[in-house]
Amino acid sequence: MEKTKKTFDTRSLVTCAILTALVFVLQFMGSFIRVGVFSISLVLVPIVIGSALCGKWAGGWLGLVFGIAVLLTDSAAFMAVNPVGTVATVLVKGALAGFISGLVYDLIAQRNRTVAVACAALACPIVNTGIFLIGCKLFFMGLITGWAEQLGFANAASYMIYGLVGVNFLVEVLVNIVLCPIIVRLINIRKK
Repeated sequence: MEKTKKTFDTRSLVTCAILTALVFVLQFMGSFIRVGVFSISLVLVPIVIGSALCGKWAGGWLGLVFGIAVLLTDSAAFMAVNPVGTVATVLVKGALAGFISGLVYDLIAQRNRTVAVACAALACPIVNTGIFLIGCKLFFMGLITGWAEQLGFANAASYMIYGLVGVNFLVEVLVNIVLCPIIVRLINIRKK
């Protein structure tokens, strides 16, 4: 029995390490896929996979790694306005997106693992985007209002929804819900 436990721990550690590297690669490469001033985040896929395969704490770790990668690639406009607000928003949104994705998976997995992965895949971008919007409201409304005016939006709120997160959010949800259950299922079949 002890050997099985160690094998599981080693497998989880290796899986997490591979997914950590993948998070960095996808974030740095994903910055080339842009909608407006923001890149579409394909990084949420390995975060959800890690949450499902290795648990909520692994999801939180992968989300935190995602946050660090975002700080290194996509935060210059916000960092110039409020560095503390930028770091807080980016790290919290990533870590909570992964952790809550894992919680959602854990709550549903006993009934149906495929549905659990799909629900986790939906929760991850909802949390990620929701906390991003809260961070914008708390720390960057002056900047957001200026961008909204420059681009001809009626107000900052409509710009935040339609300009900053609209297409990005929909793509993240679609990609996650399609890819995550398939990849997790393939990995689980491979384990057997």
